[in-house]
Amino acid sequence: MPWKGEKDAYRIWLSEVILQQTRVDQGWAYYQKFLNAFPTIHDLAIAPEQKVFKLWEGLGYYNRCRNLIATAKKIDAEYNGEFPNTYLEILSLKGIGPYTAAAIASFAFRLPHAVVDGNVTRVLSRYFGDFTPIDSTAGKKLYARLADALLDRDQADLYNQAIMDFGATVCLPRNPLCTDCSQRTGCEALQKGWTTQLPIKEKSIRKKQRWLYYFIVETPGDKVYIRQRTTKDIWEGLYEFVLHETDEPLYFDNDKASRSDLLRQLFGKQPLTVRYISRVHRQELSHQTIQGQFITLRTEKDLATGFQDYLHIDRSRLSDYPFPKFINAWLQDPTPAQSLF
Repeated sequence: MPWKGEKDAYRIWLSEVILQQTRVDQGWAYYQKFLNAFPTIHDLAIAPEQKVFKLWEGLGYYNRCRNLIATAKKIDAEYNGEFPNTYLEILSLKGIGPYTAAAIASFAFRLPHAVVDGNVTRVLSRYFGDFTPIDSTAGKKLYARLADALLDRDQADLYNQAIMDFGATVCLPRNPLCTDCSQRTGCEALQKGWTTQLPIKEKSIRKKQRWLYYFIVETPGDKVYIRQRTTKDIWEGLYEFVLHETDEPLYFDNDKASRSDLLRQLFGKQPLTVRYISRVHRQELSHQTIQGQFITLRTEKDLATGFQDYLHIDRSRLSDYPFPKFINAWLQDPTPAQSLF
């Protein structure tokens, strides 16, 4: 991995932010793209936000990108573009929690702060045979204290990297390499047959089901309507078409009456022709399942009152704007399930 052994605080921070909720094989390419586009914190701080979001497109969890921009601007303005070099200053930056602050502090500045990620808590829970849930308040405090007690304070960077790598390559979540493990003789979980049970989590995730129906309104000159999402929700800051959201699926393929009622609800008496209806698209997020369809409409005049917050742009310019993965999947394959015109 390109960030392995890295001592530059900016690069460590960038890699850690990208890898939150992102697989390494996917994050690697984004890490390289960001470094090429923004070699320094100053470059990132002064970049147009739309350009940063466009580069982030596809990574998801867009609040990370907003925090990345805000922190870059703060460091550029208040620290002259140089990353602060104390743990508490790093921790105070937007979007940086105890894990990322400890990683930057220990790897960039060799400060004695233990890095506690999922790999580390798994190793500690198994090695000491501890059934305290790793996602509970008590568990977070326990494993943080334990990790700190075990830390080699003279070589914090090497120790942190070693225990994280150990969890990522030997003490795996499934099928750990216990037979070849150098720590097997002292591992409580192995000795007592608890390896598959540890670590444990207190919470089980119940996914929310959301149905998003996007209307692509075409007007003469091959123009369409888009707007930026501004609410505190998924994909904040990204762009979308006219949206209707429901808790239950709608059946556009055979329920013409419901379709007509919905068009009147959204567009009033605007004369519209339904041209295409897409297949059902689906995206799994950590706490939500997103499903929906894309309905292409045609009108011979601009939309009336109620659409002032939309941009009316040439369709050829859609690639200039950052869209969520859900919409990009349709943009890359807009083949309709039905053609109605």
